[in-house]
Amino acid sequence: MSYQPPFNITAKIGNLISSISEQMGRLNTQSLQISPQLRKQNRIQTIQGTLSIEGNSLSVEQITAILEGKRVLAPLREVREVQGAIRAYESLPRLNSVSLSDFLDTHYSLMSDVLINAGKFRKEGVGIQKGNQVIHMAPPAKRVSHLMSDLMEWLKSTEEHALIKSCVFHYELEFIHPFMDSNGRMGRLWPTLILGEWNQLFFLLPIESVIKDQQMQYYRALEDADREASSTVFIEFMLDVIDTVLQQNRTELVQNEETQNKKTQSKKTQSKEISDRTRKKELPSDQVSDQVSDQVKALLTVMDSGQYWSTLELMEKLSLSHRPTFRKNYLNPAIRAGLVKMRYPKSPRSPKQKYSRR
Repeated sequence: MSYQPPFNITAKIGNLISSISEQMGRLNTQSLQISPQLRKQNRIQTIQGTLSIEGNSLSVEQITAILEGKRVLAPLREVREVQGAIRAYESLPRLNSVSLSDFLDTHYSLMSDVLINAGKFRKEGVGIQKGNQVIHMAPPAKRVSHLMSDLMEWLKSTEEHALIKSCVFHYELEFIHPFMDSNGRMGRLWPTLILGEWNQLFFLLPIESVIKDQQMQYYRALEDADREASSTVFIEFMLDVIDTVLQQNRTELVQNEETQNKKTQSKKTQSKEISDRTRKKELPSDQVSDQVSDQVKALLTVMDSGQYWSTLELMEKLSLSHRPTFRKNYLNPAIRAGLVKMRYPKSPRSPKQKYSRR
């Protein structure tokens, strides 16, 4: 291994790795996979976070609409940036983090709608400016290809923990600045791939969203690493971000599970109440009771004699949402059995139609 990025493993780094490992023991991939809403929410936060850092103004609601294939009123470039980010992040599980060709292809996927030279290393010198001051001058363009090959070779050969590799690669990529544009986006996206190859949980976590919330500290950590000629301080910062993301998602999952449990319990309670009413409420006769289904019994239970009800009102009382099922299993059998009558029998399909118990 010819190139060794400069960094040290500090006590803070060790403690953060231990904390992250503990968090991952409590939050597993399966937990997030059973919460599709949280998965979608995290993906949207990831895209909005990484693009917002680069000046994209689209909101979470607008990015949600684009993800759902809807049109939004926004600058065309910003819409295309979102579309490119969606493509790039969706492709991550199919990529190889140590493949330079995959790296370039991903940059093309990310930026092909807005950059002429997407997927190609820069041919010009670049620097990072803060106000009137240049705070980072990237290596000459002619060295970029060689530096990126060395970095990929280190990534392939090193025995460092994936958490360390992802942070070091992130910093080194920002230092090299291999593209004319979107170095920040690639610098945040590729570490997600490195971590996702280690544990698929990281494909589902919105690390970029927390970076956005700590944007000034993020830039300061990069600047401090430049001054120290070592990525140690940046590793510490990024591990703290990852630990925060895991804690936040564990909290959201617990809340999500509690909400789902309450909904399930509520449905069970409603079902029990209907069942109890069915048992207690007397049907027209024992003979009729023997002839009708449990669904018809449930329908008759929620219908008061002398009052007419619409289809939607009856479905709501029965906690049903599928109209064809309601008509097939509940309403039509009750009408055929002569247990329910229509308000307008000569116009059975009338939009004003209502039903009453005989």
